[in-house]
Amino acid sequence: MAVPAVLRHLRLPVIGAPLFIASGPDLVIAQCEAGIVGSFPALNARPAEELARWLTRIESELADFAAANPGKPAAPFAVNQIVHSSNDRLAHDIDVCVEHRVPILISSLRAPDRSMLDAVHGYGGVVLHDVISIRHAKKALDAGVDGLILVAAGAGGHAGMLSPFALVGEVRKFFDGPIALSGSIASGGAVLAAQAMGADFAYVGTRWLATQEANTSPEYREAIVGSDAADVVYTNLFTGVHGNYLKKSIVAAGLDPDDLPRSDPTSMNFGSGGGSKAKAWRDIWGAGQGVGLMHDVPAVGEVVDRLEREYLDARARLGAR
Repeated sequence: MAVPAVLRHLRLPVIGAPLFIASGPDLVIAQCEAGIVGSFPALNARPAEELARWLTRIESELADFAAANPGKPAAPFAVNQIVHSSNDRLAHDIDVCVEHRVPILISSLRAPDRSMLDAVHGYGGVVLHDVISIRHAKKALDAGVDGLILVAAGAGGHAGMLSPFALVGEVRKFFDGPIALSGSIASGGAVLAAQAMGADFAYVGTRWLATQEANTSPEYREAIVGSDAADVVYTNLFTGVHGNYLKKSIVAAGLDPDDLPRSDPTSMNFGSGGGSKAKAWRDIWGAGQGVGLMHDVPAVGEVVDRLEREYLDARARLGAR
């Protein structure tokens, strides 16, 4: 299966992961103008009416960029939809995305239903679904998604426990379509490695938290820059789904990161009132194990420039061998 046309002409094979709270129009526009896919969770736009305004701004500014830079079109953007029974905005947010003909939708937690897929496919949009296991991958493909985002061990926020080598290798046994790989990808060499093991794209998240365009607090950015892999804790306490979080924020919340209780998965709440996820990413900071590779707070364009140089250098080194 070929990679969808909308994803064929990126500057780098990179999709910016949607970051709760941190991803907004500023970050998405900067990512797309730099030549990679930018994305944001629909639930970041609060109240619900804000979503249409965000999409209108993104579309307008990317159109202006394309007009001012002939021959250098902006990359497409994506919107993440939490497919969960507690998300009382899901139907509204999908309708808004369909009205705006959002090029790429990223579905999470549960596979999208046929009505969502038909609505997006009806205007030529693409649906990618993120998974942490082979079972989830097969269910999503059975539902009819166009591609998979494999969230391997070490990814920031909600993440699985499988090695990326195992996860990509097993999925490639039954799926030849587009795959993005997530999990501690913070350099151009890691982007190339994702392709080498069989993925089409790298799904990069934590690196954007410490950029000038991210909607993150100065304290959060400082914690990203000052942490390494040993400062990341894997727990399901905060949302009911296992994820990776910065130890410093857990301590600041008065908790012992070495003795956290387990959460009941039925406590997950992704409703318009905020729920567990909003609280988790506001007070408890998500980050992947690649956090130790980040030492500054550059603009998004500078990050993409670095990734490109590192990617090309890694490819040259391998070619020389």
